[in-house]
Amino acid sequence: MGLGGKKGTVTPHERNPNPGPTNSPKMSKKKMKRKKKKKDMEELKKEVVMDDHKLTLDELSAKYSVDLTRGHSPEKAQEILARDGPNALTPPTTTPEWVKFCKQLFGGFSLLLWTGAILCFVAFSIQLYFSEDATKDNLYLGIVLTVVVVITGCFSYYQEAKSSKIMESFKNMVPQQALVIRGGEKFQIPVREVVVGDLVEVKGGDRIPADIRLISSHGCKVDNSSLTGESEPQSRSTEFTNENPLETQNICFFSTNCVEGSAQGIVIATGDSTVMGRIASLTSGLVVGKTPIAIEIEHFIHLITAVAVFLGVTFFGLSLILGYTWLEAVIFLIGIIVANVPEGLLATVTVCLTLTAKRMARKNCLVKNLEAVETLGSTSTICSDKTGTLTQNRMTVAHLWFDKTIYEADTSEEQIGNTFAKGSDTWFILARIAGLCNRADFKANEESLPIAKRTTTGDASESALLKFIEQSYSSVKEMREKSPKVAEIPFNSTNKYQVSIHLREDSSQAHVLMMKGAPERILEFCSTYLLKGQEYPIDDEMKDAFQNAYLDLGGLGERVLGFCFLNLPNTYSKGFKFNTSEINFPINNLCFVGLISMIDPPRAAVPDAVGKCRSAGIKVIMVTGDHPITAKAIAKGVGIISESSETAEDIAARLKIPVSKVNPRDAQAIVVHGSELKDMNSEQLDEILQKHTEIVFARTSPQQKLLIVEGCQRLGAIVAVTGDGVNDSPALKKADIGIAMGIAGSDVSKQAADMILLDDNFASIVTGVEEGRLIFDNLKKSIAYTLTSNIPEITPFLMFILLGIPLPLGTITILCIDLGTDMVPAISLAYESAESDIMKRAPRNAKTDKLVNHRLIGMAYGQIGMIQALAGFFTYFVILAENGFKPPDLLGIRVTWENRYINDLEDSYGQQWTYEQRKVLEFTCQTAFFVSIVIVQWADLLICKTRRNSIFQQGMKNKILIFGILEETILAAFLSYTPGMDVALRMYPLKITWWLCATPYSLLIFVYDEIRRLIIRRYPGGEAPPHLGLGGH
Repeated sequence: MGLGGKKGTVTPHERNPNPGPTNSPKMSKKKMKRKKKKKDMEELKKEVVMDDHKLTLDELSAKYSVDLTRGHSPEKAQEILARDGPNALTPPTTTPEWVKFCKQLFGGFSLLLWTGAILCFVAFSIQLYFSEDATKDNLYLGIVLTVVVVITGCFSYYQEAKSSKIMESFKNMVPQQALVIRGGEKFQIPVREVVVGDLVEVKGGDRIPADIRLISSHGCKVDNSSLTGESEPQSRSTEFTNENPLETQNICFFSTNCVEGSAQGIVIATGDSTVMGRIASLTSGLVVGKTPIAIEIEHFIHLITAVAVFLGVTFFGLSLILGYTWLEAVIFLIGIIVANVPEGLLATVTVCLTLTAKRMARKNCLVKNLEAVETLGSTSTICSDKTGTLTQNRMTVAHLWFDKTIYEADTSEEQIGNTFAKGSDTWFILARIAGLCNRADFKANEESLPIAKRTTTGDASESALLKFIEQSYSSVKEMREKSPKVAEIPFNSTNKYQVSIHLREDSSQAHVLMMKGAPERILEFCSTYLLKGQEYPIDDEMKDAFQNAYLDLGGLGERVLGFCFLNLPNTYSKGFKFNTSEINFPINNLCFVGLISMIDPPRAAVPDAVGKCRSAGIKVIMVTGDHPITAKAIAKGVGIISESSETAEDIAARLKIPVSKVNPRDAQAIVVHGSELKDMNSEQLDEILQKHTEIVFARTSPQQKLLIVEGCQRLGAIVAVTGDGVNDSPALKKADIGIAMGIAGSDVSKQAADMILLDDNFASIVTGVEEGRLIFDNLKKSIAYTLTSNIPEITPFLMFILLGIPLPLGTITILCIDLGTDMVPAISLAYESAESDIMKRAPRNAKTDKLVNHRLIGMAYGQIGMIQALAGFFTYFVILAENGFKPPDLLGIRVTWENRYINDLEDSYGQQWTYEQRKVLEFTCQTAFFVSIVIVQWADLLICKTRRNSIFQQGMKNKILIFGILEETILAAFLSYTPGMDVALRMYPLKITWWLCATPYSLLIFVYDEIRRLIIRRYPGGEAPPHLGLGGH
């Protein structure tokens, strides 16, 4: 059997095509499996192809070999169930919790620290093997590194364990019971047991148990919003109305809801083969790339490792040349590599991201994955769904047309109520028809709520009319009590109108017939029209006015309804039996009253948010399942298509030429219909995405949303996708950051997303972008700050090897800096407020704007770090000189200094020092070196506050930062002066004057960097002298 019956279809029984001859029985089964998986994914990305909606009932009966009145026999149903498996969605393979935990423990940055820890243990083992009384420094360092990694790993795991349960929500979507007809009898069976070809019955309130082709329907309407994004319930009938199976009226889809009416149909797909099943498989099967911040951290690790290995190998060679033994050289090599590992940085990055996530949660952005915090900052394209994200997701009356005039209604969320010609008699009649010929109603016990917030029963358009009349006319309930309904013909998609007959309020005997529906249908029934309360016969002028108004309102993407009425003659007085199936009353020569149009209006905060995205260099694309006209109208309303922009159709209309003659390059804006998208290859899609700045995709299917996201990513964009329906979930998962709606969003979309907007407001995304950009800037600052102290930590060790001087800074003191004094100041930079231009600059280019670049390393290591190292050595030599050892006499003294059996070492003045005294002096110097680093880190912290602005422009508003400076100073004093520290950490008390040695250097760093930033501001294009290594680090 070939690959499925037709291009793009995979029927359940054709899942395993014959793979053809293989070279060997084991012929990389994995490869085959991978290929098959890839092919399946490509298959799922294609549009649904089926022809069941085109078949006649006889062909349908033959195809599924089933009797359309009696259904399958129970035995046959069991057979099919055994063959196809249960009607359920296959859960995707989930990652076990321990694997997730290990990923946090051994992923990315942690790997660097693990390497350091292992090297420490190796070095300690070597030392222990060759000498009994080896120092335990390396052992302590190894243990501390291990503890740091484990604690941070647990912390990150805990943060992310609150998320990802992708399939659970799909399970919630599955209806539990279904009503099937088998062997002519009705059975309630669990949905899992429904099989292809089953005859199923559904009614209002049911969930559809599988994909069904209808064979009979009675006023059936389904809510397809989770699948297609159409906010209106869709009518369902037995007619084949559209080539596209998602649009035709005779198919109902698995897990959508039947809102009203009832229907019978034949099951044409179950489980994973259903349209919803395909989306589920597509979502769970998508491979998601690394987050931008993960890529940055990886790049940073490569840089640091390269520097560490380079230094290590260089000094390994040097130490051998200087006559050290192999063993000592290996210990040095390991020591240098470990000294380069910034122990505190992993914790700093994790805490900074967590703080931002918490801050975003306060602003209604709930982040499920910590790294997604920054992704939003680097976003360059947002693909936004329309319904519920850009709009309020509730139909609202927007315009009225009566007395030959268009009036505007108020669509704001508060609905203060615009004034229009409420004094006109025509308005009274229009309001009464809208309120009476209407099946919607308010739910009980909500009288205290404002009208706009009250819930209603009935479809969206009728509810909109109900609320509007209640607000701008009078109580609909009273109106209905005064004119009770006697008969009605409900709206259906064939007639396109709805009729109701009421007793007239002004006379207890007579009746009035009211009608509403599609405007062109309503006008056909009318012979007169109402103008200022007077009836006039319909003439051509009136027809033109009607046509213009209808086109104007329709062109705004609004749903227009027409209203008319007829006072029935006295022969139809009270008690007359109206027969609505065989109409026994007049239904023509009615009097036309007016039009009312409705729209799902944009949210108030969206236009401003779209404007902010634009100035931040972010392209906003609308991707919706709704109609092109409505989509374009909303896009213009919210500024996705700006006022001055034109689409090719607009240009054609203005120049009065056919669209085909317009050069598409002239049009900035474009509205692409899903059916056009279907026939495009990826090059054509790329061209649209590149050439047009303002894009709307309308009538798109879930698979197409995914292709659009992939297209943007191909062009190098970092894509954020917002959505609320199941149809958005593949795109949400594939995007660099998926953003779901917290209130209106389906569970599935929330599971697939990385971030959830708790208030469903697009404007919150802008806040998120700002926070994401800020955290990237601030992480840069934290890293610059942390890396700078690496140089004064490494150089003492290098001088110890090269010059043979007593060790100026020990391992324990290094740990006190990295995990003690530097931690709070580094984290405090996460609280730094934005420099003024954060939302005015273009999104960062992932290829060139790195978190840690050569410039930052050059700045931290080559400039500021060197000044810090000088400060430390200055203090070190001052203390030794005060105690009798002049700098020249220290060179090469290491071997005798370290020898515990020499207790009469002479200094420059001939004083003799025992081993114990020498060690106390050495540890005092190490304590002083440590304190010097703390003092120069004060200045480093201040210069890291800003990348361009002067510190005097930025100010010292960051209270946490001031606390950080105090904290590191107090901690340094505590470590130096607390009794017992000499035993625990080998830290000794210092003279007050020794604290002052490093102060001039601290001042030098501050002044040097202020001048550097002044030059950057003066020469923004980087025309500054290159040797200064300028540019914001």
